[in-house]
Amino acid sequence: MQIHYTYIIFVTMKIIIDKAIPFIKGVLEPYAEVIYADGEAFDATTVAEAQALIIRTRTRCNRALLEGSKVEIIATATIGFDHIDLDYCARSGIKVVTAAGCNARGVLQWVASVLVMLSQKQGFEPHQRTIGIVGVGNVGKLVKSYAESWGFKVICCDPPRQEREKLDFVSLEQLIPQADILTLHTPLNASTHDLINSANLVHLHRGATIINASRGEVAQTEALLREDLTCAIDVWEREPNIDKRLLAKAIVATPHIAGYSKQGKANATALVVEAIARHFALPIVGWYPAGIKKSLAQPIDWQTLKQTICAYCDIEQQSAGLKNGGEFEQLRNNYNYREEYF
Repeated sequence: MQIHYTYIIFVTMKIIIDKAIPFIKGVLEPYAEVIYADGEAFDATTVAEAQALIIRTRTRCNRALLEGSKVEIIATATIGFDHIDLDYCARSGIKVVTAAGCNARGVLQWVASVLVMLSQKQGFEPHQRTIGIVGVGNVGKLVKSYAESWGFKVICCDPPRQEREKLDFVSLEQLIPQADILTLHTPLNASTHDLINSANLVHLHRGATIINASRGEVAQTEALLREDLTCAIDVWEREPNIDKRLLAKAIVATPHIAGYSKQGKANATALVVEAIARHFALPIVGWYPAGIKKSLAQPIDWQTLKQTICAYCDIEQQSAGLKNGGEFEQLRNNYNYREEYF
């Protein structure tokens, strides 16, 4: 009798994951060797044998890190991608996936808390203020929609979208003089680096407010230090080594956590897991963290917002840690994720 033997060969795949990414532990272990590391500790030796990297903004993915490695895919659990050398990855056949849009409602609610705080401290109602939105992508579109529903006059600037879609937007030069509140929601790239600077802020009127929840390098620190401007800052140049003068000046100062909601983090982790699952044909497409309610999408009026926002995002309490001398990375990494509610 002829005996047939079946040989099963197990090929071990290696995935390296930033240990600060929530909800992911245990998800990929059945299919790969998984190593968790500090985001800033990824180095060429660590990643050399890895097929996949799951990262945040603290990992610089460039030739120095990736050359000679087995990396096939980089999935970043962030909306931004300025920490990744896209040209090098394209030349090297490395796929790059972001979590674009994952935390848009979290950022919206951070901005909403800033607007409520400003209205209370400065004594205005929405119809008395014009908001200028720079960057009308996933976050900017939500800010526009909700701000208009609350009664603010809204003007928008987004040159790439304007060119593609011929929208009713204005140039930055037209927007700045009209804005009482200037809120920034652009990605960081060659066109947006130092987009807000001393030369154009000359035209922003006295007493105006700048809100930055995009990237620190979009707005020059020196320009924001102008005495007659109010600043609400979540993102900073040279993070985590932030400028102490701007920290002291800002009425809101948070450690890059505007999008740190439970739903935003769950969405980001689900998106990077999905990217890895699809790339390697793993049976976990559609995975979502257990116990996390998915983002709601519902209207909220201004009066209800004023009465409820502090229970979910108390912006003064959110600022207290950094303003009182807390260490940036420690505050960011140990942040208690907020619950989205609209």
